[in-house]
Amino acid sequence: MARVTVEDCVERIPNRFDIVLLAARRARAIAAGSMLTVDRDNDKNPVVSLREIGDGTIDLVELKSNLVHSLQRRVEVDEPEEDNMAALMSSSNEWAGVIQENTASETFSADEVGAIPQETPADDPASATASDEAQPEA
Repeated sequence: MARVTVEDCVERIPNRFDIVLLAARRARAIAAGSMLTVDRDNDKNPVVSLREIGDGTIDLVELKSNLVHSLQRRVEVDEPEEDNMAALMSSSNEWAGVIQENTASETFSADEVGAIPQETPADDPASATASDEAQPEA
């Protein structure tokens, strides 16, 4: 009996995976106490749900929307996005971390920043002794 029922369902819903999902959803609803639209005839809930889908006694669009809604973890609401681009561009000279060309940027020397200047060979005592030893005394 169930094989004929599945073949009837394929005429209404061409995708077999969708049939399984919708029939399972409807079988759970029947188990929870939903009213039957066909006679039970001593059949179990999955077979009854397949017969309902095959006979077309239930609304498939509503069943599918209930299935999708039950599987969603987070429901997104369509809200208009704020247009912050104009506010960003008009609020300051700096946009997205890039300084515009018409603003002057400050430059600092190494002494102003606090960097330690590198020693030249004449200032280095180790290099001075090495150079003194290499030159003969006159």
